[in-house]
This record gives sequence, C-alpha cells and structure tokens, in this order.
Amino acid sequence: MSDVTFPMVRRRPLDPPDEATELRQQGAMHRMTYPDGHRGWLVTRYSAARAILAHPHFSNRQELSHPPLPSQLERVRMQRERKMPAGVFLRMDPPDHTRYRKLLTGQFTVRRMKALESRIEEIVNAHLDGMAAAGGPVDLVQMFALPIPSLVICELLGVPYEDRAQFQEDSKLLLSLETKAEEAIAALGRVMAYLYGLIQRKRKEPSDDLLSGLIEGGELNDEELTGVSFLLLVAGHETTANMLGLGTYALLTNPDQLAAMRDDPSVVDNGVEELLRYLTIIHVGPIRTALEDVEIEGTLIKAGETVTLQLPAANRDPSRFPDGDRLDVTRQAGGHLTFGHGIHQCLGQQLARAEMRIAYPALLRRFPGLRLAVTPEEVPMRSDMGIYGVHRLPVTW
Repeated sequence: MSDVTFPMVRRRPLDPPDEATELRQQGAMHRMTYPDGHRGWLVTRYSAARAILAHPHFSNRQELSHPPLPSQLERVRMQRERKMPAGVFLRMDPPDHTRYRKLLTGQFTVRRMKALESRIEEIVNAHLDGMAAAGGPVDLVQMFALPIPSLVICELLGVPYEDRAQFQEDSKLLLSLETKAEEAIAALGRVMAYLYGLIQRKRKEPSDDLLSGLIEGGELNDEELTGVSFLLLVAGHETTANMLGLGTYALLTNPDQLAAMRDDPSVVDNGVEELLRYLTIIHVGPIRTALEDVEIEGTLIKAGETVTLQLPAANRDPSRFPDGDRLDVTRQAGGHLTFGHGIHQCLGQQLARAEMRIAYPALLRRFPGLRLAVTPEEVPMRSDMGIYGVHRLPVTW
C-alpha cells in the first residue's frame, strides 16, 4: 500500500473523508510521508488512537512534530524559530504541562460550571430574543453560535466582550489552514499584545474573574499569564461556536434527531455526546511524536516518528461505536475522543457541555419551525480551517 498523503477531502459534509474510512477498515496504523519528507504514521482506529493519547512516551511538543499539511510547513518553521510562548501548555509535556494544568484544573470544576449555568441561560435567551426581533432569515453563526461561547469565555476570563472583534478575526487567521505564515505570526502577536496589556490593567484593578484569580495566586509571571489566557480564549470560543453551528446543521438535516433533541429533555445529555462524537470538529490531528520506540497494536513506532490521529474516523470505529456512521442522539456515546484523552484532555470540556446542553434545546424549542434558508449543499463548510464547522448557517422559521 502506498503512503498516505494529506489533505483528505470530505465528500459529504458530516462524514470523515472516504479515504480515512477505507484506511480504518484496513487497519489501525498506516505509513504516512509528511510534506517535509518525514516518515511517520496515520492512526484511524479508536483503540490505537486512545492508546497513543494516553501513552507517556508520546510527546505533544511542537518542536518535535511534523505538520501533516503542506500549508503548515512555513508557519511551523517560523513558530519553532520564535519558540512557543510561555504558558501555552497545550504544546508542552510534563513537568511543565503538569504545573500549568494543575493551576487551572480548579477553575474548571463541574461545580463551577454548574454555577455558570444560570448565566449561560441568560446569554442564550438574550440571543434568541435577538433572533426573534431580527426575523428570519438570519445567519445562525453570527446571531447565535459564535456570540454565546464568546460571551461566556470573556466573562469567565475577564476579557471585555466589546474587544472581541479583533481577537476573533485574529483567531480565524490562526486557525485557517490557508493563512500565510507571516500573517499567522502577526495575528498571534496582536492577540498576545492585547492580552498582555489586559493583564497589566488587571494587576492594577483586579475583579472576580479567572485571570484576576491567577494573577492573585502569584505563581505565574506576565508572559505565562498571557500564554495561558491566549490558549483559553481561543479554545474557549472557537470550539464550542463550531459545535453549535455544525451541530444545528446536522440536526436540521436529520429531522428525526432534531425532534428528539427538541421534544425529549431526557435525550439532551446523550444527544450532546453523540453530536460531539459524530461530528468530531478537530479534524486535523492531534499530532504526537514518539520519544522512544513504542509498539501500538503490533506496530512498532520508532523514536522520533510522528503520528497524526484521524479522530473523525476513530470516533466512527464500529468496534467501539456500532453503526457509527449513523447519528443517533439516544446512543450512549460517552468515551469518544473529541475532547482528547489522557493528560491533554480538554480542560474546558465541562463548560462546553454546559453551553451545548442549554443552547441546543433552547434554540429548537424557541423556533420549532427552524429550517435551513438555503439548500444543505449551499452551506459553506469550514474545510479550510483547523476546527471544522460551518462558515455561515442561513436559517429561518
């Protein structure tokens, strides 16, 4: 079998690329040649992906990995030259990762997320009122899916929501697979400069928010605080925003599943997990690099080799999720890998779940006649972005 190459193209907007599904049927591990000539692996089955995410001898450090897409080569090279900003712990290994993660874990407890739920409900209802006042058709991304998680994460961190336009535009540049390296580095610089300035202001005038709490804790310097806040800000609104947009598109194109989510409150928790599994918006990566020789399911991965996980295919693996290509909001879908697994599992997953559990049923009940204002084929998909979703979602009711 010849080497796997990227990018893979989704021929149907809600399904993994056909090549990924075919590879999964053949096996878990597939030889892959990266754009820089490095020989590594593509992982398509659930058990192998989960084992790699949990394994202590696979590194998440950016300077060790090899990008799977040609468009990322120059950007990664420039980022390596500049070194990963302090505090961006997602791309660190223990013990550095452990230190940052421990400081933040207490901020994202289930208890705190429960306490936030009433505020999330207020934000959701305010945006539903805005949609009703505007009248259809509207772009659900701009009126609902993007502003709700953006407002929530801004309030949680203590970032002024009125400043959102610039950092949202820069986030889009950073997450686009097509942004030129110089533009991405400039966008990163703008966001970091903004957050650094915000931290200086909070040192003088702290308030009741997560960033002020981290400042008062005294364990992080300003550069570290800037990196941590950057990671939380971008991850906190981009991921949930795309789940709300793409999840609504999935439900509108599967009306029986929409009806179940709208009409049966007991379905909502399972439904959110199923949408997370079925859609798997992290569609390029995660990427790990072996620190030493490791055998995974009979395949030897040598020290220094990079593995790219194809999570959309792994989350449809029939050995873990029978009939996994079917959206079934009543399915027990726990254990999916959309939030990752192991020490790098998404820190804000409980917040994301709370937002989706509130937002989906509220939207569907407020507008029981909600429907696409264009054909499904006319909805522009985010195939060009590191986080999958819809660029726009025209709806009416």
